[in-house]
Amino acid sequence: MEREALVWPAWPDLPANVGALATSRDGGVSQGPYDDGKGGGGLNLGLHCGDEPEAVRSNRARLQEYLPGRPAWIAQVHGADVVDACTVGPDQPVRTGDASIASTPGQVCAILTADCLPVLFSDLEGRVVGAAHAGWRGLAGGVLGETVRAMRAAGAGEITAWMGPAIGPEAFEVGEDVRDAFLAALPGDATLAAFRPKSDQPVKFLADMFTLARLMLARDGITRVHGGGVCTFSAPERFYSYRRDRVTGRQASLIWLK
Repeated sequence: MEREALVWPAWPDLPANVGALATSRDGGVSQGPYDDGKGGGGLNLGLHCGDEPEAVRSNRARLQEYLPGRPAWIAQVHGADVVDACTVGPDQPVRTGDASIASTPGQVCAILTADCLPVLFSDLEGRVVGAAHAGWRGLAGGVLGETVRAMRAAGAGEITAWMGPAIGPEAFEVGEDVRDAFLAALPGDATLAAFRPKSDQPVKFLADMFTLARLMLARDGITRVHGGGVCTFSAPERFYSYRRDRVTGRQASLIWLK
């Protein structure tokens, strides 16, 4: 797999001893709705979305060439639980959660997405890293704050974050229930402004996940936030999107200490 198939974060304050990357749908062997969107093989990394398991294992092997260790794949449930990556492995029971942290070199935090927001974290000293899967439920439920708290408990100092590709504010249509969930979690005009009413549907809104994540992070003292703005929904030849295609693959966002 060529380096150009991957997404390399523009993350200026990432410590030199921390590695991070995200994948796209390019560079794999998956076929059908899991392909690369251009007639070639796709890099679907999700074993739970209907693709051939052997294709997914082959894709994961291709990704492994860029990693120092096996990714800590967790069973994501749109919640806010944080897992220690050292407890995730082929000889361990499946761990359920929507974020992981690591403080040992070679342990790779990993999350899968196909429109949900991936957020990677590192402290500026390069002692602790983390990765969070922030669908709207997890984001409103505090998964980013829980990840920050777990990192601080593990010895992290000042934390920097990077937001990967996710469904953008021109494509993420939601109802009043989603808006109300965020207003309950983080009341205020800034939160309300992240929901733009649709003129033709007064009870529907276009939600800005990137802005909502920044607000949530700021609440927990995280102001060094990079990335955001890359929309999965509007890039069918680059990213998987569940909202766009329903039957689709998953891309990954990963971070580790070198």
